[in-house]
Amino acid sequence: MAAPSTASIPSKNKAWVYSEYGKAVDVLKLDSNVTVPEVKEDQVLIKVVAAALNPVDSLRMFGYIKATDSPLPTAPGYDIVGVVVKVGSHVKKFKEGDEVYGDINEKGIDHPKTIGSLAEYTAVEEKVLALKPKNLSFVEAASLPLAIATAYVCLKQTGFSAGKSILVLGGAGGVGTLVIQLAKHVFGASKVAATSSTGKLELLKSLGADLAIDYTKENFEDLPEKFDLVYDAVGLCDKAVKAVKEGGHAVTIVGPVTPPATRFVLSTVDGSILEKLEPYLESGKVKPVIDPKGPFPFSKTVEAFSYLDTKRAVGKVVVYPIP
Repeated sequence: MAAPSTASIPSKNKAWVYSEYGKAVDVLKLDSNVTVPEVKEDQVLIKVVAAALNPVDSLRMFGYIKATDSPLPTAPGYDIVGVVVKVGSHVKKFKEGDEVYGDINEKGIDHPKTIGSLAEYTAVEEKVLALKPKNLSFVEAASLPLAIATAYVCLKQTGFSAGKSILVLGGAGGVGTLVIQLAKHVFGASKVAATSSTGKLELLKSLGADLAIDYTKENFEDLPEKFDLVYDAVGLCDKAVKAVKEGGHAVTIVGPVTPPATRFVLSTVDGSILEKLEPYLESGKVKPVIDPKGPFPFSKTVEAFSYLDTKRAVGKVVVYPIP
């Protein structure tokens, strides 16, 4: 994909913006007159091609991180893929024309960017980006950064390693689909179990789950088998702790925490996580999972958020193309 020349970068661009907190359907508006951000010395300007939506985007829009949020109005969006059209004076890794991807907010909920990924152009620090793997489409690459970092860093921090067993609650979701694959193919799990509804069990198996549990028919916490790690991606921590074997660990990324489980929050991200996982992405051992209802065109971003908020998406909800 050819990058626009520096001379053709506009001063204003289109972005989805909200000026008050609420549901996307009530507060998110398309603004054609948003100033294209200046590029700082450690940043690149990206012509955005695709963006993925994350639950944190909705939580932020609802006003749940007001205390540490950036001032409104803001254009949401963490996950990005696009083409570098301008580089800051200190940037070493990238040049104009490079296809890059990443989670643009290094410290997740601490003053995320005012102009996020749901804009035609945004300025992003070099250190949070990586080159897009050549075998991935723009849509596939957009779906990965925040979810794969949440999956990988949490597995690492909980001490998950080869030969251990894991149960993933919410195996068909954006993070769950990647936890299954990373646990199996990167960390060398001895056994991967995962939960989903009936229609998604085959997906779990295709991603590497040895045991796919239909939560509409079975209570995973009552199964005789227990696990070294239970990774709760759906907010069932009170049940998760009952499925842990002695000496094991339960961790949740959503909802209340039931001791002795712990909460995992991805505190910082950078491009090195994506670079480390690149061989698994390029070999196809770890595959992005895109919800079949998508991608949603840029004009349908509000509908994409409404769908994300149903919590029924399979894998990731992606907005593409961004004009």
